[in-house]
Amino acid sequence: MRPVVAKFGGTSLADAAQILKSRDIVRSDDRRKYVVVSAPGKRTDADQKITDLLYLCHEHALRRLPFEEVFKVVRDRYLGIVQELGLKLDLRERLEEGRARIAEIGAVGGAPDYAASRGEAWNGLVMAELLGYAYVDAPEVIFFDEHGKLDAERTYSTCGARLAKDGPSVVPGFYGSTPSGAVKTFSRGGSDVTGAIVARAIRAEAYENWTDVPGMLITDPRLVPGAYTIEVITYQELRELAYSGAKVLHEEAVFPVREAGIPVNVRNTNDPSHPGTLVVPEGHSQARVGYNITGLAGRKGFTVLLIEKAMMNSEIGFARRVLSVLEQNGVSLEHMPTGIDTLSLVVETKGLEGKLEKVLRELQIAVEPDKVQVQDELALIAVVGRGIARHPRSAATVFRALYDLGVHVRMIDQGSSQLNIIVGVDAGRFEDAVRAIYKQFVHDDEHPEPVP
Repeated sequence: MRPVVAKFGGTSLADAAQILKSRDIVRSDDRRKYVVVSAPGKRTDADQKITDLLYLCHEHALRRLPFEEVFKVVRDRYLGIVQELGLKLDLRERLEEGRARIAEIGAVGGAPDYAASRGEAWNGLVMAELLGYAYVDAPEVIFFDEHGKLDAERTYSTCGARLAKDGPSVVPGFYGSTPSGAVKTFSRGGSDVTGAIVARAIRAEAYENWTDVPGMLITDPRLVPGAYTIEVITYQELRELAYSGAKVLHEEAVFPVREAGIPVNVRNTNDPSHPGTLVVPEGHSQARVGYNITGLAGRKGFTVLLIEKAMMNSEIGFARRVLSVLEQNGVSLEHMPTGIDTLSLVVETKGLEGKLEKVLRELQIAVEPDKVQVQDELALIAVVGRGIARHPRSAATVFRALYDLGVHVRMIDQGSSQLNIIVGVDAGRFEDAVRAIYKQFVHDDEHPEPVP
C-alpha cells in the first residue's frame, strides 16, 4: 500500500479547532503517513495571517524598530494553540530563539525568508506532537541551488530516504535551505510546492491538498455565487487556469507530481466527505470529457501595443526585433496575435510602468512601424477544457454569450493545444462577461449539462 501525502493550508490550521479537524482527517485513513503544514491563517476576516506578522517583524528589525508587540501576537497565538490542544510541547524556547534570530538577521539587512518560515516550522512541531509523528525540518530535506532554484535531484533523493527511514512524519511547508545552509522560501503559497515535492520523493499514491473550499470551482464564486466544483481536471488544464487567474493550487506545485503521474486531490477540511477536485495526468482513466469546458478564469490589468506596418509579414526578423525590445526592457509578453500587416503585443500593464515611453521609442528604432497604438484597460478571459477540441460549437458559445450581452471582443487567441479560448474584453465588462460565458455553458441550476 503506497502512502498518501496530506498538505493542510493556513485556514485548515488557523486555530486549535481547525487543527483537530486536520488531525482527524489524517487519522481517518492509514495511508496518510506524511503531512505537510502551512502557518496558521486567518480565523476571521479581521484576523491576520501568522506569515504576514512575521514579515512585519522582519521589516521592523530591518529598520531598527522594536517589534516585540507584533511578535507577542505571534507568540500568544502559538502558546494558546498548544494550551487548547492540551499538548505537553513547550514552544517557548523555540519562539524566543526565532525572535532573536529575526532581530539578528534584520539588523544586518538580511532577507526575510527565515522570519517568514517560522510560521510553518512552529506549526509543524505542533502537528507532529499532536499526531505522534516524527518532525522533519524542511532545510534537512529540501534544497535550493546557488541560483535559488530547487535542486530537484538532491531533494528527491534525500527527502525520500529520510522519510522512508523516519516513517510517518510532518514536514513544514514553504521553505528549504541554500548551499550555504541559509533558509530560503518558495513564493507565497509555497507549502503547496513542498507537498508536491514530498509526494514525488516518496512515490505517493496521491497528494491531498486540504484547504477551505470544496475543490476547484468552474469559475470564481465571487463572480458566480454557487459555481459548480470541477470534479476532474488534468494537469495541463490546471496550469492554464492557474496562469489565467484561478488561485486554488500554487501553479509550481504541478510540476513534481505531474512528472511522476501522481494525482492531486483538492479537498475541504471543513467538509471532508466531499470528494473535491481530482487533478490527473492526460490519459488517466478519470480524465473524461464532461462539460464543453472545465473552467473559466481571467484577470484585468493588460495593455495592448498594436504595431502596424505594410508588408510586415515579408520582413524577415520583424517579430524577433519587436520581442527583443520587450526583453531588453524586462517586459514579459502574454500573447501576440498577428495579422498580415499588424502585430499585437499583450502585456501586463504593471510591467510597463515607467517603461512605456522608452519601449515605444525603441520599437520605432527597431522596426520603423507605420503606427503604434497603445490600448489599455484590457481584461483577458480564458475558457479552458478538454471538451473544446471535441465540440465545434465551443467557440460559438463563447461569442454568442458576449454578443447577447453586448460586450465587444477586443482580442481572440486560441492555443495550439486546443485546450483554451482566450478573449480580451474591456476591463469594465469583465465581471459581466465571465457570468455570461458561465451561464451559456453551465445553464441548468439543478443538473448542469454540456451545451449541445
